Amino acid sequence: MHIGTARTALFNWLYAKHTGGTFLLRVEDTDRERSTEAAVQVIFDGLAWLGLTPDATPVFQAARADLHRAAVDELLARGMAYRDFTTQEDLARERELARAEGRVVHSVWRDHVGNYDESQPFVVRLRSPQEGETIVEDQVKGPVSFQNKDLDDLILLRTDGTPTYNLAVVVDDHDMGVTHVIRGDDHLNNAARQTLIYKGLGWEVPVWAHLPLIHGPDGAKLSKRHGAQAVGEFADLGYLPEAMRNYLARLGWGHGDDEIFSDANAAAWFDVKDVVSAPARLDWAKLNHINNHYIRQADIPRLTREVAQILSGRGQTSKDEDTEILQRTIPLVRDGAKTLLELADAVVFALKVRPLELNEKVLGLLSDETRSRLGRLGTVLQDLQDWDRPAIEACLRTFADSEGVGLGKIGPPLRGVLSGGAPAPDLAGTLISLGKFESLGRIEDALSPSA
Repeated sequence: MHIGTARTALFNWLYAKHTGGTFLLRVEDTDRERSTEAAVQVIFDGLAWLGLTPDATPVFQAARADLHRAAVDELLARGMAYRDFTTQEDLARERELARAEGRVVHSVWRDHVGNYDESQPFVVRLRSPQEGETIVEDQVKGPVSFQNKDLDDLILLRTDGTPTYNLAVVVDDHDMGVTHVIRGDDHLNNAARQTLIYKGLGWEVPVWAHLPLIHGPDGAKLSKRHGAQAVGEFADLGYLPEAMRNYLARLGWGHGDDEIFSDANAAAWFDVKDVVSAPARLDWAKLNHINNHYIRQADIPRLTREVAQILSGRGQTSKDEDTEILQRTIPLVRDGAKTLLELADAVVFALKVRPLELNEKVLGLLSDETRSRLGRLGTVLQDLQDWDRPAIEACLRTFADSEGVGLGKIGPPLRGVLSGGAPAPDLAGTLISLGKFESLGRIEDALSPSA
């Protein structure tokens, strides 16, 4: 599920909430080869992860084919459609001629009078007007005019009797009571053709709103070279769904200078008329800033589950006591985490198994003098009664004063033996995260003759 599709779904969801309407989900599966069960499940999973729950049971378009064919019968009866028996060879020649003359394809069957041999294969085409213009009143782009002479007679039913996309969406939108169609601007040309179908059936045309594309940071169309494109990829990269909703809402729409806002605020403020017509640019720095905000706001049990799942996928955590360690450590490190992956990286030090393997940088800090000092510090920490931030910070300051050195002489080697060289919070935070027994054990391990 592309991020552009996700934003379109979000804008539909927000507008439905804003107007007291209904957010509908329809799987447009008239192309049976592409509409596999796996492809459909990706859509459901993406919407579920984003928290965009439809207000009604999802509709599968292919199951409504009889209704689509009935609409074609009505168009034929009204003279707004016709059967086209043109062979593939004749169609190829007509396309070549039309291209050379700079016009749309014309079928000789458009004005056929008389009986048909319906035993022969045929398609059903819309009888588009050849004069005047069709105007799409778009909420984002304003009025967009299409010259009717440039609109071909699109196919409504294929030779096997299956309906095409443009027909099916019109029938389904009408039957489902859709009043506003909010979609990507790659469908703008379809809006002109669909308007003709609506008018041919005597139905009211819905309100159109075509959203601009999402571009990469360089202004080019979003592609693999820009990084993640699919909703699932953003989930795998450690972004929270509420952060994605907030960020996607800001891509092409905004409320003053507000960068971070709740779903309720977004729904109260959102109007599709306020969407800008220029393409939006994906900004990783802003996304990371917003995601960091929501990580800092999330409750610890939830973050613990998320991080545990990430670490489990890496084979890094499996013990029952890991949950307690994570719950103790996450509050100490989450402020600096832009993603859940970074948060998972930040807690690894606390889950290391003794004895830790110290890297070359840490070993280089452990001179004889430093080892002696850490030994004396271990004794002081052993006698510490309260293992909390105020007590630990006061203890470290007092010890540094007694040694006649600054904390800069104590901090790096102490953090190194406690974390094994992995990223870790400040000294007090690291000691709190590990707990008294584990902290003293790691110091002792580092000072043992075999270390």
